[in-house]
Amino acid sequence: MSEPASTKPAPAQPVLNRKAGRLLTNTRYWPTELWEHPWSLPRYRAGAMWLAGIIAGIVLIGAGVGELAAWGERLLTALNGLGLPPFVVAWTWVVIKLVCVIVVIVANGLWAVWWERKISAHIQSRVGPMYAGGFHGWAQTIFDTIKLLLKEDVTPLAADQVMHTLAPILAIAPCVMAFAPVLFGTELAAAKLDMGVLYIFAFAGVSVIGIVTAGWASGNKYSLLGGLRAAAQIVSYELPRGFSIVPVIMFAGSLDLSVIDRAQAGYWLGFWPRWFVFYPVVGQLAFLFFLIASVAETNRTPFDIPEAESELVAGFHTEFSGMKWSMFFLTEYGYVLLSSFLLAVFFLGGGAAPFPFLDFIPSWIWMTGKAMLMMFVFMWFRWTFPRLRVDQLMEFNWKVLLPWSFANIGLAGAILWWGLR
Repeated sequence: MSEPASTKPAPAQPVLNRKAGRLLTNTRYWPTELWEHPWSLPRYRAGAMWLAGIIAGIVLIGAGVGELAAWGERLLTALNGLGLPPFVVAWTWVVIKLVCVIVVIVANGLWAVWWERKISAHIQSRVGPMYAGGFHGWAQTIFDTIKLLLKEDVTPLAADQVMHTLAPILAIAPCVMAFAPVLFGTELAAAKLDMGVLYIFAFAGVSVIGIVTAGWASGNKYSLLGGLRAAAQIVSYELPRGFSIVPVIMFAGSLDLSVIDRAQAGYWLGFWPRWFVFYPVVGQLAFLFFLIASVAETNRTPFDIPEAESELVAGFHTEFSGMKWSMFFLTEYGYVLLSSFLLAVFFLGGGAAPFPFLDFIPSWIWMTGKAMLMMFVFMWFRWTFPRLRVDQLMEFNWKVLLPWSFANIGLAGAILWWGLR
């Protein structure tokens, strides 16, 4: 007589957190199930109210504060009133502006890490950034910072000790310098330069030296290959990126960011903004080319060939850890912010309001809001598109972006020739 088959207990269902209904169910589609009817959830409605309240608070504070450029002039007047020698006032003013730029870049890194984790959590069903610390995972960036600060700074024996240390500095220093003429609002910039566009492109291209140095100095073939890929990619995409804004320069008649900003003031028919992105065909193509080339310039997916974890371990920064590693990503987020502000200035009207009745909101709020919208696009791309192969990346640049950017310049010239602007 055969013995009865033994019954095995059913495997326990994976549980993430039972607090406040946070349960990871036995399917992989739990966010879809959870957010099928989002407005029926009290947490969703509360989050929407919080967001609306934050935006309203920023608008009210901005309307009360007014233009930040005016406050800068008052501060400079106060410095001049202290009776200090002119050269002391001049250098003090330079240091103040430099500190402000550095604070913006560092704060952007902290903010961008949290925001990107939130976006990735929503797009790819990641759980940690949703709950770390409680409300909307607010402590995730703090935990990341502590982790990086506590990590040991390891330099491989085969690496060039001096260049390995110098590489992160060579990468981030040009990023800080490139922000000098960037407009954060109408006439709100660390430096006013007639050749501001040329200055930004010149310094932004120098950071590739830091990446190539990091790959070469690591004494690692994967790192070296990542650095060489970065050099080929950044140098290649610099061309269509620069040519894509030639129509903007033609329409504005200047390389000064302030002039480009003012050239987009006003409205067609009294309500439609005169932003360059709305110029028929030329504006849309220039915007699209500049956006794609900027994603490639910042080594963001789908153009993250210099890193390519599935091919090169981590690419040019494989042998970096701790704060050295974080400096590379602070530079990356800094260039994403720089590109976002440039997109806002070149194509989205800078600090101009989209409608005349919103002119009471200061330009720095509009400029920051437009830059944050573009920054969201960068992050959205990263968590949506797959990585290109290196041959596809280069072929797309030389056979698509570059020729069409030339064609767009010709079309812009035709518009100016026939007075259709």
